[in-house]
Amino acid sequence: MRETMKQAVPIYIGFDEREAEAANVCKHSLLRHTSIPVLPIMLKESVLREIGLYDRTFYEEKGVRYDTRDSKPFSTDFAFSRFLVPAHSLYSGWSVFMDCDMMFRGDIAELLKIADPKYAVQVVKHNYQPTETVKMDGQKQQVYPRKNWSSFMLFNNDHPSNRNLTVNAVNIENGRWLHGFGWLKDEEIGELSAEWNYLVGWHSRKDVSEPMVCHWTSGGPWFDEYRNVEFANEWFAERDLMNK
Repeated sequence: MRETMKQAVPIYIGFDEREAEAANVCKHSLLRHTSIPVLPIMLKESVLREIGLYDRTFYEEKGVRYDTRDSKPFSTDFAFSRFLVPAHSLYSGWSVFMDCDMMFRGDIAELLKIADPKYAVQVVKHNYQPTETVKMDGQKQQVYPRKNWSSFMLFNNDHPSNRNLTVNAVNIENGRWLHGFGWLKDEEIGELSAEWNYLVGWHSRKDVSEPMVCHWTSGGPWFDEYRNVEFANEWFAERDLMNK
């Protein structure tokens, strides 16, 4: 258990223009449920490029973006930039990264209570092996080790091993190294319960009775073809509250 945090905890939300509404609903749900000071930060690629933290390049074929570094496809603007969180946080304190296609149903203060300084990062260690080949707006579904572990990360920025995650490493290392937590030893990766990254369509309420964070990794209710997925009604209600 950690002592109550006095400073606002930075919560980085991956931002992609195609899912801007989802990112804003995610932020709204965070702020509506939190009982501690938090600082939501939209992780925008354009801003990171402007301030000189991000310079990965890509090329596009048939509507699919491929990273120039490793020639692998990627689906969001924050596929790689999420790993800049420790550097952006000046390797100090605690930070959270989360994908934009998520929604809080509980208080993030409960997450910070289980922040353990012996770990460099804490994640839900999914064994996620999707069978579909396409997700959200026609993007390719990629299968790789530790898939979705990096979609919600509690960073202990003070941990010395996170200094291996330099700005240069984020810009030159391949996706498997980054998403596979190649800068860490296995024992430096702590485990969170699935309630903190409930994969809609993969997990069930038998596994997790009350998710704290739900994650529409294959497509959320802001896409027409996913309007009836689990928790869609809660997402629309959250959006309505946000727009009042």
